[in-house]
Amino acid sequence: MATAKKRTPNAAFMKPLQPNAQLAAVIGNTPLPRTEIVKKLWDYIKANNLQDAKNKRNINADAKLRPLFGKDQITMFELAGLIGKNVEK
Repeated sequence: MATAKKRTPNAAFMKPLQPNAQLAAVIGNTPLPRTEIVKKLWDYIKANNLQDAKNKRNINADAKLRPLFGKDQITMFELAGLIGKNVEK
């Protein structure tokens, strides 16, 4: 029987990324791993009640998020793509 190999975390996934000016206006200017960026964005969205009341999968933009989103509303699935476009590796 083969021994179980311990799983190692993906170092690239945990690499701190520098947010650009638009993203930094929402989450701060400190370099963070992608997972923390997503968490901080969701904290901001929930704290400001920006999820659409009829469809919780949609996120409504406020004054800080509109420059980041480029439109008035996005789906939660578009959020990951926006993060990639707004960080410097």
